Amino acid sequence: MAGSGEGLTKYHHQLKKYLLLAATLVATVTYVAGLNLPGGSWLEDSPGGQLASDSILRETNFRRYIVFYYFNAISFAASILLSLLVLFLQKDGSNNFLLLIMTVMVVDLLGLMGAYAAGSSHDTFNTVCASVMAAVVSLYAAVFYVSAVARHPPELRHFCTPGPPAEEEGEESAPGAGGPSILPPPPLPATATATTPAGLHGTDQASGEGDDKKPGKKHEILLVLAIFAATVTYVAGLNPPGGFWRQEGRGAVGHPVLQGSHPNRYKAFFFCNTTAFATSLLAIMLAVDYEKLDLDGSINRSAVALYGLIITALLGLGGAYAAGSCRDKRHSAYVLLLLLLVAAWISLQQALVLLRRRNPCIGSTQEEPQGCCTSLIKSFKDSKFVRLKSLIKSYKDSKFDRYIHKVTTDVMSADLKRTKEYIQLLATLAATIAYQAGLDPPGGVWASNGEGHNVGDPILLTTHPGRFKVFFYFNSAAFVASIVIVIMLQSERLVRGHALEVAMILDFFGLIGAYAAGSCRDTNTSIYTVALAGGVLIYVVIHIVFLTLDQSDHDEMKEKYEKHRELLLLLAILAATLTYQAGLTPPGGFWEDDDKFGHRVGFPVLLDKYHRRYKAFYYCNAASFMSSVALIILLLNPNLYRPGIRCYALVVCMVAGMIGVLGAYAAGSSLHLRTSIVFLVLVAVGFAIVICLAIIRHRHQGNKNHDNESPPEQEEDMIQMQMYLMLVGILAASVTYQTGLKPPGGMWRDDSNGHSAGNPVLYDINKRRYNVFFYSNSTSFVASIVVIALLLLRMMLPDMCKLPLGPMRAAMLLDMLALLVAYAAGSNRESHRSWKVIMLLPIVVVFVFSFVFVYKNNTTTREGFPPPDGQTSSAHTSTAGAAPA
Repeated sequence: MAGSGEGLTKYHHQLKKYLLLAATLVATVTYVAGLNLPGGSWLEDSPGGQLASDSILRETNFRRYIVFYYFNAISFAASILLSLLVLFLQKDGSNNFLLLIMTVMVVDLLGLMGAYAAGSSHDTFNTVCASVMAAVVSLYAAVFYVSAVARHPPELRHFCTPGPPAEEEGEESAPGAGGPSILPPPPLPATATATTPAGLHGTDQASGEGDDKKPGKKHEILLVLAIFAATVTYVAGLNPPGGFWRQEGRGAVGHPVLQGSHPNRYKAFFFCNTTAFATSLLAIMLAVDYEKLDLDGSINRSAVALYGLIITALLGLGGAYAAGSCRDKRHSAYVLLLLLLVAAWISLQQALVLLRRRNPCIGSTQEEPQGCCTSLIKSFKDSKFVRLKSLIKSYKDSKFDRYIHKVTTDVMSADLKRTKEYIQLLATLAATIAYQAGLDPPGGVWASNGEGHNVGDPILLTTHPGRFKVFFYFNSAAFVASIVIVIMLQSERLVRGHALEVAMILDFFGLIGAYAAGSCRDTNTSIYTVALAGGVLIYVVIHIVFLTLDQSDHDEMKEKYEKHRELLLLLAILAATLTYQAGLTPPGGFWEDDDKFGHRVGFPVLLDKYHRRYKAFYYCNAASFMSSVALIILLLNPNLYRPGIRCYALVVCMVAGMIGVLGAYAAGSSLHLRTSIVFLVLVAVGFAIVICLAIIRHRHQGNKNHDNESPPEQEEDMIQMQMYLMLVGILAASVTYQTGLKPPGGMWRDDSNGHSAGNPVLYDINKRRYNVFFYSNSTSFVASIVVIALLLLRMMLPDMCKLPLGPMRAAMLLDMLALLVAYAAGSNRESHRSWKVIMLLPIVVVFVFSFVFVYKNNTTTREGFPPPDGQTSSAHTSTAGAAPA
């Protein structure tokens, strides 16, 4: 059968998709690190020749600055190149460019490791620790690359492999001829059959298709975990908690404040963070080298090593968070104790679930959402009152209802699962950037008390109160809506009713409003910024109208458009993630006081010191963000994205957005023309490589046809839920880790009036609010880490010993609620605004359910009429073997 080759081809597509995700996140962190260099920036001009917003590291250690800058730029450019390779050179069934993609990935990860070692080394301990980790990663990268080149067949090393197309050879060939493959097909069980009606578990174990798919899902989960750990530790290592010294005093300028005030705590943080970063890079390479892994079969050394690396990275994250998020032993002990409490709570729920499973009175063996409330739900279901449901169910078992169920379910199941995947990615994006922007508002925070403001308050609230309120409420609405969407994605009814898609579009309009209000200080610029999004939408509509006349799509083309849509969506998420926070907090920071030179507090330093460079950065960044958001909105509607992909309108928008990102990076990452030119030359070389490879592929493409696989009819629901919980846990752990190390309100920058430099400002001015934020944020972080660890354990256990997902879902709900409380406590300093953020939650919930109620009533009204006779008879004819009369 062709299941083996098709499964491998499909997995290669999935592998490229998650390599694209890796490139997305690596580009995100290198972009931010390039705009906000380690060591900080000078806050004011000095007699020594330093200019405000210039890099401190450039003046104090020029050699380390150059090494970091070019390693970081290489990694960023490699990430963009990898994204473009996957977008333009990916074809179903074609693996000719896989080795090229692996080469770029290795360069990307080595550049990331080199930039981390150069940017985080401030003394002998740091240098030795980072150098040892970099040597280990580089050695394994060399072994990984050489072994990958040696094992792959010769056709992988050529850009074009001559020979007949896959379909021409394998259309009616012997079993297993599913087209050329870069790997030998995995052995299938002797009992494998294509049509074994053994139910969900039987199909998974007996079908070769299921065997091909299941390892792919586990690889995806482990890859996402490793990518998450690498990106958050990279940012934290280059910008350690407490910030950097800006003036000579207790520590050297540009060195971490925490290193001088709490040296042992800083060493613990750096060691744990660096360990997590290095092990996550190793895990990424080992997960990509999937030929050595057998995650479902017998446990081998490579699989144990991969799980061991992931667990080590998670432990390193927990240790770094405990050491860096607070300054006293009591709070650190709370974080470690919280880890045990959450684990004990979930274990108690699992024990209750297992106890109920052993009860002989319960006949069902299928896993349901279980927890402490399961007994109440079960008793309600067994009551006499609910027996009325059996009468309704008997009606639903009629022929007509079976027909409706057969026709609608079979057609919509694949689209429904795709929609859930896309909404999950988009909600993750929106929640991540809105959470960070709310806790680190545009304009910065006051460094001292003054007239009408307190230390730690947002500067924009004092200087432009109306603009700050617009930003705050738009950003808060986007964040709360994203959290609600993430929680409600478990309901297929909400997804089927398009309620979450409508909420997602409103979510992105909220981000547009927040960006327009927070990224600038005058009304005209805000109007121009919003007009950029409108211009993109108008261009796409005009392009579609004039270039898609009298064209129709068949099923194969629709499947092709779906795969292009997936890649475009990931790239749009990349650009939107990069540009939102960079636009709100531009490179160089903000002026902290008014001065005699006309500098105004809360305004970007770069705007006054390098006006043209700032304008280039601002408009490139704004154009990229607005085009990305407009593209995401268009990709939610099949009636728009299919013709848009067919006429290349969406591809043009995406390329323009990526060029905007590169232009913004070149303008904002360095204030020296020579360095910017070097980066632009590097970008031009990368684009030239992509164009040349695209031309080569186009010339040798010919009339080759590719298989358009549709997703299997029977999906592994538990694995889908496991992936969902893993991604949501990664979302929460990512944002809470970064905000725990850099709490809202900033850090003290000197020792005076009873406070210490590097300590959180909010802790001293409003201890109760700080404690609410800290404990809620820590609860969310620890719950996420525990759920991720339990999901890893669940993946390693055999099928008979699987842990139930119900308690993990309950823990994830607690995680999201804690995240909401932390945002409400940390994003402002007034109680009434915090309560308004909390009250947004029921408002969004009521809106979503109202939309579902209206949609359900309309659907019920339409389905009240029987279908035409012709349709009914044809349907019964086509499904005669599926449904008994």
